[in-house]
Amino acid sequence: MKYDRILIRYGEMTTKGRNRNLFVRRLKDNVAEKLQAFPNIKIEYMRDRMYVLLNGEPHEPIIDKLKTVFGIHSFSLAMKCNNELNEIKETALAAVQQLAHEGKTFKVSARRVDKQFPYGSNELNHEIGAHILRNTDRLTVNVHEPDINVRVEVRKDGTYVTCRDIPGPGGLPVGTSGKAMLMLSGGIDSPVAGYLAMKRGLEIEAVHFFSPPFTSERAKQKVVDLVKKLTMYGGTIKLHIVPFTEVQQTIYKHVPNEYSLISTRRAMLKITDALRQRHRALAIVTGESLGQVASQTLESMFVINDVTTTPILRPLVSMDKTEIIAIAKKIDTHDISILPYEDCCTIFTPRSPKTKPKKEKVVHYESFVDLQPLIEKAVANTETMVIDENFAAEDGFEQLF
Repeated sequence: MKYDRILIRYGEMTTKGRNRNLFVRRLKDNVAEKLQAFPNIKIEYMRDRMYVLLNGEPHEPIIDKLKTVFGIHSFSLAMKCNNELNEIKETALAAVQQLAHEGKTFKVSARRVDKQFPYGSNELNHEIGAHILRNTDRLTVNVHEPDINVRVEVRKDGTYVTCRDIPGPGGLPVGTSGKAMLMLSGGIDSPVAGYLAMKRGLEIEAVHFFSPPFTSERAKQKVVDLVKKLTMYGGTIKLHIVPFTEVQQTIYKHVPNEYSLISTRRAMLKITDALRQRHRALAIVTGESLGQVASQTLESMFVINDVTTTPILRPLVSMDKTEIIAIAKKIDTHDISILPYEDCCTIFTPRSPKTKPKKEKVVHYESFVDLQPLIEKAVANTETMVIDENFAAEDGFEQLF
């Protein structure tokens, strides 16, 4: 007897009310997309749990995939049997025997959901525990801190047995909170912001500003690789590459050096907001952390934000750099982010940027040059690619109209 299914437990979704089914169905769709390489599986779901029926498919690679699906609190390999005591005992024994159990401790945690079943939870604990002890070597009972917790749940449709809980990533299913545009540089912070945005159920599209010849094709490829990492958690993601050279050079020619960074950020936000409208997103996500650099002081954020009324989401706003780096390492974007291929923001950073800019001053400086035609041109010439986990560089760009 082998594990024949994986039991998925919901996390925060269990707090939802009438709209819970919307979250559950989206999770089911996300799981199905993630496991499309396993054609024999079948997914069954209900309000309080979900099952992946293996139907002969290997469970280890499926487990690895499920670890990256937001909305899953935890999951376990499971066996199902009929509601008959001897069959339940044999199934529990088989579940334990498939683990490395010698010299370890265990307990049985039985739960009788089907109140018509003639044995209570305590009776089940005793009967199943005694059967396991009689038929295994060097396995002892520890009801307080066991190495193996044999969970037995008797439901009307059958009895389910699990022995090992595997933590999921938590959060909400991607797509249940709407869509937002992620301003994605080649640095450490913005990919982490994208990851955390998806964890809260957002579908994201990434926007990157590219300034050739000052930034190289390798810098562009670096961003493509970062998006590809994020697709492990969010499925297919669109990446929009904005030609930004002309806008950036114009700003640095006409706006005083200490205000050029603020004006550049304002132009980036205007372009991202235009793309947001075109792609029907509801918010913009950035990797800003309060006080980390000159453009991320509260005064700078106030002046930059003045160009739009669109919600700006900053998942990293209260995080230390060490916390951000730890997440970047966990999601495997850190080593890509530190590759020495600079983005447009790094190359054009002024020597002494203003940390407490005045809105009146930046508006005054920008009044001497009409940036709007350049911004509209950049939006019109933006290129996009659709990236998934199997994306290859030769798949290339296509222009948006």
